[in-house]
Amino acid sequence: MTPFGTSPTFAPGTVWLAGAGPGDPGLLTLHAVNAIRQADVIVYDALVSRQILDAIENPARLEYAGKRGGKPSPRQRDISVRLIELARQGKRVLRLKGGDPFVFGRGGEEALALAQEGIPFRIIPGITAGLGGLAYAGIPATHRTVNTVVSFITGHTTTGQNDSIDWTALSQGSPVLVFYMGLSRLSVIRDSLIAAGRPEDHPVALISKAATPDQRVVVTTLAGCVEAATSSRIEAPMMVAVGEVVDLRASLNWFDPGELGTISPFVHDLPTARQPDDA
Repeated sequence: MTPFGTSPTFAPGTVWLAGAGPGDPGLLTLHAVNAIRQADVIVYDALVSRQILDAIENPARLEYAGKRGGKPSPRQRDISVRLIELARQGKRVLRLKGGDPFVFGRGGEEALALAQEGIPFRIIPGITAGLGGLAYAGIPATHRTVNTVVSFITGHTTTGQNDSIDWTALSQGSPVLVFYMGLSRLSVIRDSLIAAGRPEDHPVALISKAATPDQRVVVTTLAGCVEAATSSRIEAPMMVAVGEVVDLRASLNWFDPGELGTISPFVHDLPTARQPDDA
């Protein structure tokens, strides 16, 4: 037993899909820390923070399988096949993803692949960047006097008039919009929302590398967001928050990126005893 309850045992030949949160290692859940300690191999993506990776005591356990838009990346099919292959070797396989594995993280695709092959798996939710990243920027996703609805949209598939988004319904129905991975599609997002009726002076926040020592936040307007992104040289990964909640940052900007230091290594010992056949 731990002070917070029983830590599940990571059985050989299983895969755990865990969210690492938006960056700050302190946002890892207890289950995620337990998984990192027990895993034989950690297949991680491009959005897991360097602080978390540096704290893993044995780097030989790390295997990169990140996907980044516009850059050479492993195919999703190949990642799923690798997880299955490692599990069939009797490994305790941790698929570690930035944010939450089931929120624009392709965790559902990987879990389905495992299920189809009869590989036991466990899902460990994480704090998604659309909530944690906004919080570290001092922007609440909801505020009682501003909105009762918030929408999360992936920017990767946003193409404008030919995409599947009903921009008018989205703009009119959701006071607060949060776009993941929106930097490369920022001009489309701007033009589509303005055409759908959003005011040009509507508040926008560009949040880069949220909850990390490199976090940057640029507050601008819908009409000026593309120019602001270019002039500030803001970098991906970037969240785009649209709505009047952005104005609350002026009072709620609490996070100092310089406060994030190093963390103790995740020592490779088990918080619970393994069964004899796990030795």
